[in-house]
Amino acid sequence: MPERTTRSLRVAVLADSDTRWKWGALTAHRIASDGPDVRLDGFLLRGRATPTARQLDEVGVRADSLREVTAAEFLRAMGAQGDGDAQGDGDAAYDVVVLALVGGGVQAMLHGLAHVWRGRTRRPVVVTGYVGVVYEKLADGLLLRHGADLVLANSRQDAERFRAVYEGVGADAASVTEVALPFLGGAPYEKHDPYTVVFAAQPSVPDNRRDRTYLLERLVRHAKLHPGREVLLKLRSKPGEHTTHIEELPYQKLVQRLDPPANFRLVYGHMGEVLDRTDLLVTVSSTAALEALHRRVPTVLLTDLGVREALGNHHFVGSGCLASWDQLDAGHLPEPDEEWVARQGVAAEGGYETAFDAARERIAALLGADRLPPLAPYYTPVTAPGYLPGVLARHHLAPDGSPLPGAPDAEREPGPVRQIVRRAARGAYRHGVQRVAPVIRRMGEL
Repeated sequence: MPERTTRSLRVAVLADSDTRWKWGALTAHRIASDGPDVRLDGFLLRGRATPTARQLDEVGVRADSLREVTAAEFLRAMGAQGDGDAQGDGDAAYDVVVLALVGGGVQAMLHGLAHVWRGRTRRPVVVTGYVGVVYEKLADGLLLRHGADLVLANSRQDAERFRAVYEGVGADAASVTEVALPFLGGAPYEKHDPYTVVFAAQPSVPDNRRDRTYLLERLVRHAKLHPGREVLLKLRSKPGEHTTHIEELPYQKLVQRLDPPANFRLVYGHMGEVLDRTDLLVTVSSTAALEALHRRVPTVLLTDLGVREALGNHHFVGSGCLASWDQLDAGHLPEPDEEWVARQGVAAEGGYETAFDAARERIAALLGADRLPPLAPYYTPVTAPGYLPGVLARHHLAPDGSPLPGAPDAEREPGPVRQIVRRAARGAYRHGVQRVAPVIRRMGEL
């Protein structure tokens, strides 16, 4: 990417969970990889899924600075961005802002940024996108992301779908930019000894005790049927932690009721490191399937619970990778469909390093422009008067993007008492999600 100035490219990433931090931070490095060194400042949006230190360490992406913020604090930091190159080298002098948030959070920040940058002739380039497979709420999620300079699509198929949605409502689709998932990579697959089967668990798929217990029982049964294999249950978070989705029924607790054999283990850590020793990746619909396919690791999307939109495995129809535990127990190995794989942006045939070229070129062109137009999301008080105000209010913003009176905003690092209260509140929330809510739900079913 051509240098706009002699200093490093400065990128701010705002994320609301560990997985989105991983996507946002790695995207920042990918889009700047062939230009100046990138200075990455991370902002973690305060909320139920704010990652713990352990989760951040597991992600393994380092930032030059990293701090937890409210929406108002982040917008104030972005508002400190000066006008033109006279802005100096202060902490807020960003070239690119990556919004790695759930759709409603992206929309709120777009309106908030439009407000704080109002009247500016220069501003950062704003980038957003999706962490992985887009299998639900396509129109809703996309329109909440409209207004960013770049809306990244992780595959050719997604880029086509994204443009069709925008054009279908009369919104500008020029922001849609085809890339690939930023965390693909690693060594090509080679067989291991012992043969290792990994089940990549998901926090919210499936979402009920019966189905989660069934999958766990089948995994344990597979380990017993194949004592020469190592069978690993790959978990995203430990009890009490949250990731992108709420996990009411952690597998760690469900497995306590079973009697797994010695060749069955629970594992945590970086997915890429787990794939380094994987011979067969099994999941319901995790994005880990795409990581495995990129490396040519044999991959299965389970059909035991059906092929359903609610599970997300419908996204893999045509992949050649759908199979059941009965088939796997009998020794079946899938053969991925090469055309399908190519359309998913996993670049198993090579060419991954060029997957971000279009994004780099677009960002370079925007940074080189004399001025950028104001951010202009599709949703406005005119186009969505019954929807947008509620989306913005959840982040303490008024319909014009300005902070509402009383919006959470801490000028200084919270004191010890406030930190204790915050941790206690999070603990109470997580206890309610993982302990109280399931009990109430079961009582309601009596």
